[in-house]
Amino acid sequence: MKRVFITAVLVAAAFLTLSCSKKSEKDLLAQIQEKKEIVIATEGSWAPWTYHDEANQLVGFDVEAGKLIAEKLGVKAKFVEVDWDGIFAGLDAERYDISCNGIEITDERSLKYDFSDPYAYTHTALIVRADNTDIKSYQDLKGKTTTNSIGSTYEALAKKYGAEVITIDSFSETLELVEHGRAQATLNDNATFYYYNKVQPDNKFKVAAMTEDASRIAIPMRKTEKTESLRLAINKAIQELKESGELARIAEKYFGTDITK
Repeated sequence: MKRVFITAVLVAAAFLTLSCSKKSEKDLLAQIQEKKEIVIATEGSWAPWTYHDEANQLVGFDVEAGKLIAEKLGVKAKFVEVDWDGIFAGLDAERYDISCNGIEITDERSLKYDFSDPYAYTHTALIVRADNTDIKSYQDLKGKTTTNSIGSTYEALAKKYGAEVITIDSFSETLELVEHGRAQATLNDNATFYYYNKVQPDNKFKVAAMTEDASRIAIPMRKTEKTESLRLAINKAIQELKESGELARIAEKYFGTDITK
């Protein structure tokens, strides 16, 4: 009986090892299609990209874009809300397959992550209080205090121009710090500020300057051979959604303009 038990354990262990081995051999797209869902990291606190509506439902441009892309892949989108500074760490740890969160392609990020083709384009706006007369350009940030999410391109740009940066978790918090004088400015994409301007027309802020070059917004994923087929499938989905006008439709819905071109 002892020998029979040991044999059974060894057979079970061998089967488990074989199953895990077969799973590890599959590329990420195959794994996603097998489990019929793609796990997408998003903040859930950055309107109108990704936020909660009055019914506390997760909505936004990136939420709808993520669902449409998942549909093209033949799977369901499962969103996981996470602070900005946890998105890339979660991708590294394989907690998420991709992220839809208004993420800009940069040279530094491209060294470590693969990106889809861009699905949106924005410009970086330098936002100050409406009564601020000291900051009229990015060069005026030297020696000033700004506020932005830690690890964001906005934080890096502010530091490049000599600003001291207070890091926080959400766009609304940055505006609070600027309004109450703890920071003189914040940087964010122009589309987000235009949306804020639309829903809060009596706000106390203005755009002092804006970058000339457009930022390319895309979907990051781990840089491995097993993600290449997923990247190509997502690119195909994005192209089809652009051609059908569906991406433009949801951009108009959330931003009031088409940011997909």
